[in-house]
Amino acid sequence: MKVSADIKKDVDPEALKKQSVFDKVKGLFSISDSKNKNIADKVDNASGSISEKEKKEYLEAEKIYQEGLSSIKDLISPSSMDIRYDSIKIDGVYTQSFYVYAYPRYLDANWLSPVINFDVTMDISQFIYPISSEQIMKTLKKKVAQMQSSMRMNAEKGQVRDPALETALEDAETLRTQIQRGQEKFFQFALYFTMYSDDKKKLEKVAKQLESLLAGKLVMTKRAQLQAEQAFNSSIPMCLDELYTIRNMNTGPLSTTFPFTSSDLTSDKGILYGLNRHNDSLVIFDRFALENANSVIFAKSGAGKSYAVKLEILRLMMMGTDVIVVDPENEYEALANAVGGSYLKLSLNSDRRINPFDLPKSFDGDDVQPGDILRSNVITLMGLLKLMLGGLTPEEEGILDKALLDVYALKGITMEQVNPGDFEPPTMQDLYQILGSMQGAESLVQRLAKYTEGSYSGIFNKPTNVDLSGGMMVFCIRDLEDALRPTAMYIILNYIWNQVRSELKKRVLVVDEAWTMMQHEDSAKFLFGLVKRARKYYLGVSTITQDVEDFVKSDYGKPIITNSSIQLLLKQAPSAVDVLAQIFNLTEGEKYVLLNSGVGQGLFFAGQKHVAIQVIASYTEDKIVTTNPEAILQKRQDDSSASTSSDVSSQ
Repeated sequence: MKVSADIKKDVDPEALKKQSVFDKVKGLFSISDSKNKNIADKVDNASGSISEKEKKEYLEAEKIYQEGLSSIKDLISPSSMDIRYDSIKIDGVYTQSFYVYAYPRYLDANWLSPVINFDVTMDISQFIYPISSEQIMKTLKKKVAQMQSSMRMNAEKGQVRDPALETALEDAETLRTQIQRGQEKFFQFALYFTMYSDDKKKLEKVAKQLESLLAGKLVMTKRAQLQAEQAFNSSIPMCLDELYTIRNMNTGPLSTTFPFTSSDLTSDKGILYGLNRHNDSLVIFDRFALENANSVIFAKSGAGKSYAVKLEILRLMMMGTDVIVVDPENEYEALANAVGGSYLKLSLNSDRRINPFDLPKSFDGDDVQPGDILRSNVITLMGLLKLMLGGLTPEEEGILDKALLDVYALKGITMEQVNPGDFEPPTMQDLYQILGSMQGAESLVQRLAKYTEGSYSGIFNKPTNVDLSGGMMVFCIRDLEDALRPTAMYIILNYIWNQVRSELKKRVLVVDEAWTMMQHEDSAKFLFGLVKRARKYYLGVSTITQDVEDFVKSDYGKPIITNSSIQLLLKQAPSAVDVLAQIFNLTEGEKYVLLNSGVGQGLFFAGQKHVAIQVIASYTEDKIVTTNPEAILQKRQDDSSASTSSDVSSQ
């Protein structure tokens, strides 16, 4: 036989005859894998130049070589297995296996769903063996004849009719008819469960729960005692049924065991958050339909958290929801311009001002007693001044509390009023003057002077000149000095909170880079209070951060997460995954998802449900919300080119 052209390039038959068997095999193994042919094929093609004996030597050498290669099984196999009579211990993890030995007469569709959603790490294996219709028809014919004979004998003896025997005969005849008509087929079916836990007591507890759950459906199970290894091998994805505990089933009952189960977050109303990566269904949800409308978004830099939040903002506004954003990095300007919102840059050189002494107006239905609004705002201002002045002694707190009440009294605002928001509020400048006239307040005056007379003056000691009446309002604090950012965020959030309390509307507040507020106890406490009370005022707070560890280190970090019904976890750093795993009880598979997700991929939690999500956008949405620097630069260049072309054509 003539050697094929591609073999000639790698193997010279004449040269092969002069080589040792080892060299010949070594040469064959050097053949490029890109040829997509194994060594045996090449030997067959070259059989005209190689003797039968040499051919056998080659194949034997190949077999030896292949046995010495590392397979996937070698790479993933555990270092040891402690096999016991009823369980296996693998690298510190205990396993418990079950097999099903009996089923009820009728099985409901999707009866396996509660088991699949059972809150434990578990493998489920199903083995289905088709049986020849001709073979089963012979068996059924024989069984029907036996049951009919038994019934006749019982009748001749005058015995009472046996309902179980009659039911079995009816079922057998029905099945025989359906198989004969091609409506049903016959199978042998095996179903195995293997549960895993690093705590043996916990494993025993959940094992009993699983047995109870299945027994409630009349699906009877047994533990694989004295067959633990065989049961384990039958459960892992190697397509080995070493237990071979089978039961007969026709097509109908067998179809009910198909796992039509996946986490699903598709509701009749709400907005699109993305695609379910498990089954490509749409993740559509209404955050205001939960017990609270708050959310937290955790992701490392570049994972797509701002992109996802801006998509949500865009879609919420289409549904009539007002949006307020605290933007520390100037990422929301394009979105605000696209939807006709207001974009306010706060800095020492800006003419925009927010007065922290502003008071909210109560709305109809708000159960407010005289002095409630003023007292609440004084407490808030105490927290702000602690942040601004670097902490207060108990004596200074007492002086400052009296000064705050006095400065409001100068404007006619006292504890007797129900709605002090109708009065003109004082400013930080007024407080500075009041403190200057009080004995023992010298240190407070010196520290406060920086904000009224010094380098930080002008931004926090003037009347408010911003308005939240638009559909979208963005407060940008990028141009503020780092030392002023926590204070600015505190004041902005307090102003927003006052406006929210003054008018009941459906709103979402987005706090980006919230970790900056969590660095200080007073600002973290204020953010937590806002999150906790938001529901009463039809407000949802979205807290975004990339520094998970700093966020949860705060005493108020975990309570904020607990009071947020929606959580979006995108790609994480390895150090952050372990922290999140403890908070959200993530499985090893979910931790793997967070470590290996692409941009816009992660886990979406909504109430008791969660899915693996892929955030998606339309072409137009992507142009508006993208944060990719390359895409933004390209867009600016395109806009500049279009503008230049327009100017040239007009000339």
